[in-house]
Amino acid sequence: MDLRSGTLEAREELLHELLDRAPDDVTAAEAVRAVVRDYGDYHRSLYTRALNRADVFVDDSLREPLLAALTDTRYNCQAWAAMGCAAGGFTEAVPALLDLLDDRDWNVREQAVRALGRLGDASVVPVLARLLGDPQEYTRQHAADALADIGGPEALDALWHELEHRRYPRIGYIASNLARFTPDILPRLEQATASPDPNQRYWAAVALGSTGDERATPILERLMATDHAATVFDGRVDVAAKKALRTLRRIQAAIAARSATG
Repeated sequence: MDLRSGTLEAREELLHELLDRAPDDVTAAEAVRAVVRDYGDYHRSLYTRALNRADVFVDDSLREPLLAALTDTRYNCQAWAAMGCAAGGFTEAVPALLDLLDDRDWNVREQAVRALGRLGDASVVPVLARLLGDPQEYTRQHAADALADIGGPEALDALWHELEHRRYPRIGYIASNLARFTPDILPRLEQATASPDPNQRYWAAVALGSTGDERATPILERLMATDHAATVFDGRVDVAAKKALRTLRRIQAAIAARSATG
């Protein structure tokens, strides 16, 4: 299991074989962990491939190497280190991850946001909330996902503020993540469907559909039958409600199917 010698192609093939065997094969898992612990001794391609599967083999022996890799700009693997820290639940990584939010590499920023969400430290909510106003839509989306991953009233309030004070025309990522706060979010969403702003009613309908909660059905049926207002991007509330009802039914069918097989 020599990942240090031979052609890069051969070493990559061997690593794939090892990853397919870990963690059931203790020897294979340890060989992969060695790539992470001594990443400076391996080709960057091997390190990144290993870190992409960190959720499979990461353990506490990788804590210090991954924390060190977060700040090692020589090897340029901060994004992969962020993924590994998240998979390992290494909360000590939070300060370094916050620093990476200003990195010039978009992938580093993205993985840092995702890792902060997975680590679930509520103290970072104000920072993630500010990213909901980022000029890049993908950053806003990942920030919204991370806030919902962390959960709690402060994260919910940050997402709700974006629904009420919409800064961008399309905020489906806000709606879908608000739905993750079901059932507590249902009364707020119902109230939003009575807003004088058709854009707010539109996104509230989308969120209601994503809850999969049967209590949203009559609200969506009312909007579908009576609310023909248009949004700033030429969407219509009644059409959104119709699509949301289909989404709600698909979620309910998926839940029923899982329950039947479980």
